[in-house]
Amino acid sequence: MSETKHHSTTDQKFWKTVREDFRDEDPISTLKRDFNELREFYLSDDQKARLNQVGWFKKTIFLSWWLIKILFLRLTSTRRLLLLIGVFLLLISRNVGSNNNGLLILGGLALLFVLMLELKDKLLARHELAEGHAIQEALMPERQPEVNGWDIWMFTRPANDVGGDLLDFQIIEENKFALAIGDVVGKGLGAALFMAKLQATLRALAPDYDSLSDFGKKINQIFYRDSLPNSFASLVYLNIASDTNKVQLINAGHSPPLLITDHQIKEMQKGSPALGILADEKFVEEELLLKKGDMLIVYSDGLIDARNEKGEFFGEQRFHNLLPNLKNKSAQEIGSHILVEVEKFIGTSPAYDDLSLIILKRKN
Repeated sequence: MSETKHHSTTDQKFWKTVREDFRDEDPISTLKRDFNELREFYLSDDQKARLNQVGWFKKTIFLSWWLIKILFLRLTSTRRLLLLIGVFLLLISRNVGSNNNGLLILGGLALLFVLMLELKDKLLARHELAEGHAIQEALMPERQPEVNGWDIWMFTRPANDVGGDLLDFQIIEENKFALAIGDVVGKGLGAALFMAKLQATLRALAPDYDSLSDFGKKINQIFYRDSLPNSFASLVYLNIASDTNKVQLINAGHSPPLLITDHQIKEMQKGSPALGILADEKFVEEELLLKKGDMLIVYSDGLIDARNEKGEFFGEQRFHNLLPNLKNKSAQEIGSHILVEVEKFIGTSPAYDDLSLIILKRKN
């Protein structure tokens, strides 16, 4: 491509982007969400509590000062110096008289250079996270795996570009299948790496164990041996077959699954401690028999811990109240409805945790 053609293509892309930005249907909501994410990321809990105790004027002053100070301190030493020089040149350019244009330009260029350096770092990090996200997506199961006699819907959404929730579906034998949902402590890249290791371990060892109790014990020993201090993961692991209505499961410190029948919503036992806490923990296998229309819902705590702008949690009660009106719908419809209600509740508030969900419904 010639240089002239390259510049022409770049210019066209630039102006197309500008036009699309002006066509944004709801820029106010986008800015509000960005601001909430900024405040959530940079401010401590004590600072947030202090803001809630003062009026809007003091809140504006405190918030502006805290954000400026934190942003300044997180720059590298060279960039902090360059930022100070840029601000200084802009300030003194007002008092130099007719020769202020040069200082004004130099000050603006210094600030622009700092911005470009920070943007470069962000783009490099985003590129690496995008690759990690693509790998994580490739490891995820189909949203609606097909098993005779069962209606299954699975979903996961990370709070950041990559997440620490585990969601998996595995064919163990011709008519035997496994589903797993887990939550590695933390968020982001570190949690995602531990999640990938846990998923690989589950997939490698699952065909060798008929007893879920023994399987859970072995997985825990490996995770305890190989994980970092204070690292752990919750897990619900289920086995189903295409020719029975039986569900076998173990729960290692995860949010208790919900069994929904014609008459009630029953919360299952939480089970053993999470993986990686104790080296020789025992795991108790549970067995359920589901009738036609019964369903089992397994979810990560990112669902009930979803928060709105007021800091209120979506909560177990709000979640439970949704379910009686959904029992006659398909697994996909149930899952989609739950997600819509969560999104409506949080509004423009940023996601605080990864959210994962399994809907397992008996068809006949």
